[in-house]
Amino acid sequence: MKKLLFMAAFFAAFACSCGNKDNTTPTPDPDPEVTPVATPSFAKGADIGWASEMEAGGRKFQKKDGTQAGLLDVLKDCGINAIRLRVWVDPYKGWSGKADVVAMARRVTAAGLALMVDFHYSDFFADPGRQQIPAAWEADKADMAKMCAHVSAHTTEVLQALKDAGVTVNWIQIGNETRAGMLFGTGDAVWKNDQLDLTNFVKLYNAGYDAAKAVYPNALVMPHIDKAWDASNNNKWLTSFKNQGGKMDAIALSHYPQESWNGKTQLTAAQANSQAVSAVKSLVATFKVPVIIAEVGVKTPAGEAEAKNVLSSFMTEMAKVNGVTGVFYWEPEVDGSWKPAVYSDVAAIKKYTGKSETWVAYGMGAFTSSGKPTSVMDCFTD
Repeated sequence: MKKLLFMAAFFAAFACSCGNKDNTTPTPDPDPEVTPVATPSFAKGADIGWASEMEAGGRKFQKKDGTQAGLLDVLKDCGINAIRLRVWVDPYKGWSGKADVVAMARRVTAAGLALMVDFHYSDFFADPGRQQIPAAWEADKADMAKMCAHVSAHTTEVLQALKDAGVTVNWIQIGNETRAGMLFGTGDAVWKNDQLDLTNFVKLYNAGYDAAKAVYPNALVMPHIDKAWDASNNNKWLTSFKNQGGKMDAIALSHYPQESWNGKTQLTAAQANSQAVSAVKSLVATFKVPVIIAEVGVKTPAGEAEAKNVLSSFMTEMAKVNGVTGVFYWEPEVDGSWKPAVYSDVAAIKKYTGKSETWVAYGMGAFTSSGKPTSVMDCFTD
């Protein structure tokens, strides 16, 4: 296993009340009992936010040898040792809401898998171009104190529910791909005189950070930005974040090598991978915290073999970088045809994006339509 240089050792002991035979009143425990799951020295992870909806619709999964099994067992058979789950505030039909996440997280902990919780602070996907305020918070968007309170309360509510359910949480993302800020209209990143002003973003982020550490003090809590390959801009962003008071135990990045653009120029997958490795080395050296690739995905018109090659080369090189502590594949369990119900609901998409449209299926899954892993998943065992 890869030696971890920057991560503090993970373990938190939570005592449970014992039986009381003499009828005296026992002293209550300050925290619920949590089943400990150690943070892997190198996480081979999968983001499976769609899994519960897929299962509810009847999707079955099978291991590489064709044996039918639950998704978590299939992923473990592929070498996966960690799971990432996103959290939305008031999502479509409850998928990726608190109850859905707690139910899946209980299964994750029971399976002995480490867990990353990814807070979007939205009712739908948050990304570099869309950080929509949850509908329930919209009326307070001009009041920074109230918005910070919303972030803190939501973070606490979800994490406490997980803790009460006996779930170990190893990593926590405060915001998703927040290069341009979060909760647009309140926590935007602003350029002033060629300087990046993250003042409002940091206030919101730190409200989430402090809430997260209060519930899970041993979890690594971190910001998340896209473009893992963009060394210069990532260093500038994180320097501004730190200088303006941002707190972090680690750094989370996204990397989609076949969709990496530098301005109007598209990088080749090989260029994107190579630049990402160099960029991450720089972040580790500069900020002295672990770096995690919280999202990676591959696709190619040339077929499965090329997709596997792109991912395999990336993971091989990342595993060599001291301070890189994991790679998470985004939604590997889909097949390029299945899509969540919300993608076909014009009214819902308009509510979440402002556009009257439907969305196509995600094209970077790594399973077949029969629920079997493709060779792309071999990258986690090779």
